[in-house]
Amino acid sequence: MNRRSIIARSCLVSFCLRWLLIVVLTQGILGCAPHPHHAEAPRLDPYYISGSKEDRETLRQLFVLLAKETENREADTGNAAVYSAVEFALVREIANRYIRLQEYGKLINFLTDRTNRNPQDPYNAYYLLMVAYGYIQQEAYPVAALYFDGIIKNYPDLTVEGQSIHLACLNQLITLVDNPEQKVTYYEELIARFSDSLDLGMTYFMLGQAYEQIGDWNGAIQSYTQYLPYRGTIIPGFPQADQYAKQLVDFNQSPKDWTFENLHSLVNAVKGALADGSSLRLRQYQAKVNFFARSWEQEDTDDSGMAEFNLADFMRGNQIQYADVLDTSSNAAEAYLRTSGWDQFISTWYFYFRKIYFPLNPDIHGRWEWAGVYYGEKF
Repeated sequence: MNRRSIIARSCLVSFCLRWLLIVVLTQGILGCAPHPHHAEAPRLDPYYISGSKEDRETLRQLFVLLAKETENREADTGNAAVYSAVEFALVREIANRYIRLQEYGKLINFLTDRTNRNPQDPYNAYYLLMVAYGYIQQEAYPVAALYFDGIIKNYPDLTVEGQSIHLACLNQLITLVDNPEQKVTYYEELIARFSDSLDLGMTYFMLGQAYEQIGDWNGAIQSYTQYLPYRGTIIPGFPQADQYAKQLVDFNQSPKDWTFENLHSLVNAVKGALADGSSLRLRQYQAKVNFFARSWEQEDTDDSGMAEFNLADFMRGNQIQYADVLDTSSNAAEAYLRTSGWDQFISTWYFYFRKIYFPLNPDIHGRWEWAGVYYGEKF
């Protein structure tokens, strides 16, 4: 290559770098699938020249430079499959120009035409990511999701501006896709490939939710177990995520031998133990995991004082009374029994019974347990 050519190439790189803008690769960009119609080669096609006078002139210059760079690549290397960084910079600047002009149709046509004509271009994953961004701006979310999925399945990962294209696609897919089976796949791939770049607490919990939705309770329990070391993670829409995950995991690992087939038999057994003053039998009926004893004002996650909770200490010397019928606030999933005579400071306790939600084991799911005690009168 002669000195004049070297100088011309250097000027070309400088020009491209001046026009280069950063394209956002985070949660606003999406996916991959061929556009239904493609324009002809967009070198100086009038369709691709739009905007203000300045914009139109800039686009003309960029397309001319792109055409020359393509010709130089083929002439210098003898291999049309070897793509230069300068060519990538020009394509990206043209695409960025369309984004600034909000010409998303032109953006999509230009880049899909580009990738179709250059199937071996190593930057195609990035171009298709920008295509997906265009579809998002047009609110064509299902099409964008197809692009994201196609990029992951059909193109090797590419790092641009220090960020992974596949990671950007997966992050978008879990927000765009409603199918829980697909969500499971995307969450698992995120964890397997990008664990260092994730909020693992949120990811494991949401994977558990997706498993629940498809009825895979073994997968859900495993995911919630992996979530527990990250307790305290803020999960939008799930303020009691810690309690929910811990209860399921603990219950799964327990013998579950305190449960009753129905609420009627449970209440009668508890009333019988109270009438006989038998703290031992009450202890047998009490849930062995997730049992609570708290005032009505305490948060559901507050288990303070549980280590000291012993029914025998409160029953000794006292005749415990109980209501003939359940409290009127009881329903098909929860029930309350008012009792009294426990302590000179807080005489009234409400026994709390709940229907067990545990689809993993059909023999246990739907049974009842005595799950806790509320101190004091109800509000």
